[in-house]
Amino acid sequence: MKLKYISILLSGTLLLSFAACKKELSDINQNPNATQNPQPDYLLAGATKNISDTYWGTSNNMDASLLFVQYWAKIQYTDPDRYIYTNTSFQDLWTIGYSKGVTNLNKIIELADAQANPNYKGVALVLRSWVFTLLTDQYGDIPYKQAINIDQYLTPAYDAQKDVYFALLDDLKTAQASLNPSGKAILGDVIYGNNVASWKKFANALRLRIALRIADREPEKTKQILADIQAEGSGYISSNSEIAQFGYLDSPNQNPISNLFDTRDDYRISKTIVDKLFELKDPRLPIYASPTKDVTPQTYVGIPNGLLVGDAANLGFTKTSKPGAYFLAPHAPAVIISYAEVLFDRAEAAARGFTAENAEDLYNQAIKAAFLQYGISGAAVDTYIAQPAVKYDASNYKKSIGNQKWIALFGQGLEAFAEWRRLDYPQLKPAVVGALNGKLPVRFIYPGTEQSLNGTSYKAAIARQGADLLITKLWFDVN
Repeated sequence: MKLKYISILLSGTLLLSFAACKKELSDINQNPNATQNPQPDYLLAGATKNISDTYWGTSNNMDASLLFVQYWAKIQYTDPDRYIYTNTSFQDLWTIGYSKGVTNLNKIIELADAQANPNYKGVALVLRSWVFTLLTDQYGDIPYKQAINIDQYLTPAYDAQKDVYFALLDDLKTAQASLNPSGKAILGDVIYGNNVASWKKFANALRLRIALRIADREPEKTKQILADIQAEGSGYISSNSEIAQFGYLDSPNQNPISNLFDTRDDYRISKTIVDKLFELKDPRLPIYASPTKDVTPQTYVGIPNGLLVGDAANLGFTKTSKPGAYFLAPHAPAVIISYAEVLFDRAEAAARGFTAENAEDLYNQAIKAAFLQYGISGAAVDTYIAQPAVKYDASNYKKSIGNQKWIALFGQGLEAFAEWRRLDYPQLKPAVVGALNGKLPVRFIYPGTEQSLNGTSYKAAIARQGADLLITKLWFDVN
């Protein structure tokens, strides 16, 4: 843990430390080739890219959550698709999330206070809250309070997931109060181009997301948060032009998925999502999936999740579909929160009776926004919504919202994984030859380094949360 959390803020490399050292490591392990007075704009741009690359990259997205929710499947090296992992498989989200995410965002907050620029503080708090949300959504109990002050706590204690979510809601409320469109300008914002008003909406969208994450456990807290957001008045993301996303450039700064497909051919689209899109005559199918290289009867062919290597390969590399060209493009964005997601969340809040909005209307708006995200509009969308299998079912809002949200979140593996566990739709079947005795994963396992470097805190978390296994349900995952 010591090695994983302490980073030189600009280089992002980890400092080597000794447990018995009593001096401030940040004072005695300074990089002589790096400035000791970092600028918040450079830190902000760098932290945003590092987090986005990790969020959208191989170990957390392509080799884990995209497989778990059956957007993608593996046609080679199928162990991850069969839920076979080691204790190093999930370490990137943890190590980079803390060392290049939380640590650098903490520094921005420190600089913002020193420079009397609360807008930097607000932006950093929003991003840090997003990073912590990704971490707790996947692992459960995580270091939060002590991880914010890692110079003092080299082996930080884990906080219970409930406490992390509650603390993040407080942080986002603080962020919202700090952000002032009329205040000092910021630079280095590669998400919203230094538009503080957009960050206020992003903050509220993230508050809404977390409020629903805890809704099955703490409905009164959720209701209170939604009332606070309404009273605050900044509103939510309100169009596709306001989507919170990281936009990629040409190589070497292209989308991580594009980068991987330049040299590898491990992945195909999952049969589960292809079958659902065919069933609903969904016009997003040509966007989500690429045509098979060879002519096939259906043009788009997904493969079952969790096949043995030989069985997967026998389906044919040229007779099965890769993910769509949109997602393989160098400039494809890493979407953090979409307008469609916000509308689905608002629909759910209304369905639960937390707000007075119209759940069905918001649900229909969410589907339209999800289509428009890919340039699809008009009669085709209305025809789609009118189908009995798509029409909103007030008696089972989790099914309606869960199924359509799953389709809309395609590509956002980590978020889709969290929402699938929370809403329990769609009802997925486990991998064909899975390693979990007919069960699906419901969390990430902690990195193995936690056992060796932060063993006391790790053991306390396991005693409270349950065994460090893929099948151990997290606090928010009620059903």
